[in-house]
Amino acid sequence: MGNHAVTSPLLEAVALACERDWRMLFERLEFRLSAGEMLQVSGPNGSGKTSLLRLLSGLMQPTAGEVRLNGRPLGAQRGELARNLLWIGHAAGIKGLLTAEENLTWLCALHQPAGREAIWQALEAVGLRGFEDVPCHTLSAGQQRRVALARLYLDPPPLWILDEPFTALDKQGVAQLESHLARHCEQGGLVVLTTHHTLTEKPAGYRDLDLGQHRA
Repeated sequence: MGNHAVTSPLLEAVALACERDWRMLFERLEFRLSAGEMLQVSGPNGSGKTSLLRLLSGLMQPTAGEVRLNGRPLGAQRGELARNLLWIGHAAGIKGLLTAEENLTWLCALHQPAGREAIWQALEAVGLRGFEDVPCHTLSAGQQRRVALARLYLDPPPLWILDEPFTALDKQGVAQLESHLARHCEQGGLVVLTTHHTLTEKPAGYRDLDLGQHRA
């Protein structure tokens, strides 16, 4: 019993069910994820991949069951969510009238305010050096996606929940993001993601969850 405390799960789904538009997407879904793991959620369109990620991020309430973060129900720790969890949705979530730097300043303020130097370094890490002061509506879809992903380089929290993070990235961007996600897991972080892209670089703690097998 004594050893369990060491590997206590960071994120748990307990008898989770999700209904959308009067249709049960999945039910009795159970998993436990510990630091160092990566969970890729797969399944056909309409199987509830984005819904599951939104449940795990506290953006949606489950129809039944509960999500636990560090052993406690997600709903009971709204304040701690921002410190523990980084959500990047399918849409980049970038405000077009703000510059890349302003967007990151605003997004980071929710979790861990970041200084200008750190923000410029993060933008350089995602290949956007020189774009710091450019209004985001003038950027391509791939560049806007990279502004959002720059948050992963700014003292991010341990749990990353990413919906299709490779969308609109070029080959180099994909390879770099794969390495960064694997490194985060190897350093004790946790990644839950959906992607249509086949990962070539996976951390040791990689797992796949096929929602198609959990259809209600």
